[in-house]
Amino acid sequence: MSEKFDVIVVGAGPAGISCSFELAKAGLKVALIERGEYPGAKNVMGGIIYRNAVEEMVPNFWEEKGVVERPITEQRYMILDERSGVTIGHKDIGWAEPPYNCFSVMRSKFDQWFSGKAVEQGVLLINETVVTDCIIENNKVVGIRTDRPDGELRCDVVVVADGVNSLLAKQLGMRDKIKPSHVALAAMEIIKLDQKTVEDRFGLEGPNQGCTIELFGESTKSIMGTAFIYSNKDSVSIGVGTLLNGMIQHRLRPYELLDALKSHPAVRHYIQGGETAEYLAHLIPEGGYNYIPELVEDGVVLVGDAAGLVNGIHREGSNLAMKSGRLAAETIIQAKEREDYSKSALSPYREKLMSSFVGQDLKKYKDTAHYLDENPRYFENYLPMMNMALRELFTVDGQTKWQKQKNIMERAGLNSFGGKIKLAKDLYRVWKVMK
Repeated sequence: MSEKFDVIVVGAGPAGISCSFELAKAGLKVALIERGEYPGAKNVMGGIIYRNAVEEMVPNFWEEKGVVERPITEQRYMILDERSGVTIGHKDIGWAEPPYNCFSVMRSKFDQWFSGKAVEQGVLLINETVVTDCIIENNKVVGIRTDRPDGELRCDVVVVADGVNSLLAKQLGMRDKIKPSHVALAAMEIIKLDQKTVEDRFGLEGPNQGCTIELFGESTKSIMGTAFIYSNKDSVSIGVGTLLNGMIQHRLRPYELLDALKSHPAVRHYIQGGETAEYLAHLIPEGGYNYIPELVEDGVVLVGDAAGLVNGIHREGSNLAMKSGRLAAETIIQAKEREDYSKSALSPYREKLMSSFVGQDLKKYKDTAHYLDENPRYFENYLPMMNMALRELFTVDGQTKWQKQKNIMERAGLNSFGGKIKLAKDLYRVWKVMK
């Protein structure tokens, strides 16, 4: 392969596709390299796409057949103990019509569709190709090497969008080896059910409504992490993810957490009688703002998961990835105008990213995950305490409400002044790291 491109994008996930889409739209010659059989074949996530992030590139995308599963009209949060759950949520029927908020999707379908839109703009999509390393000349990245015969491709800029465990970023010295406390391991299944069953179990009034449920506490065996259940058109996505260091410490395997979640009394109703259509596992960057790596060097830019751009507190990743891809494209287009692809010419990308909602949101929660991981009592003690308190309060057994309040305080260890002060301090501390 002797052809030269303006830009080569490695990885056809949301970040890589968004970047290549914008570059080709501006008239640049772009190659998009995907190691899977097709875009989406190697990409895994819970299955939520945010309308705003996609609509900025493809207006009214939800009208195209097979792109989305359901618009999400209700979002619930459930805190589990071994037998029960405390549930809160928000439902807005306005989200069942334009302008939508977000959708459940199947990544294998969505990524194929989205990459097709990039190809329509002029992107050359190359599937089933592994990029082994970058070509470096005079301390500048000038192309890539692939596993294909004569598999060198030359370019002015390489965009690294090859995911959380980015081999290229490591080879280039732009990122250190990921620590177990900075990455989550998630496992999920797609459970097939008929459309009516999905709607009945989630309380949905037709195919234009959908529901997400985020689960905490027993769903992760009180390890720092979260689980999820998403309604699709005729299936349910169910999964669980925890920080890798917690999984190692407790000697748990991802499928064990998932099996336990599926059998939980508050969860099994949603998937009962369904058939597992697919099992998936995936690493998710959780280092946050404090561990965003070097994003640019001479002739190279990092985007999406490769840049560690995930907001785990709000279950956001795809929208951050798309925004980073578009900002990278904007910067590269400006560099193209000057024919300067040096680190200094590409550095405005970081400035744009950090001033956008991506950088600002990550900065807001920069210490939250680390604080909760270092203080396991929030997951091990306080979340089960909520279930205990409400179970006691809602159990009608002849005891006075004064006695029930006393029971709750005793079982929670809050009878003493010191216990109350400790709880107040802990609530203040977690509020402070999240404010």
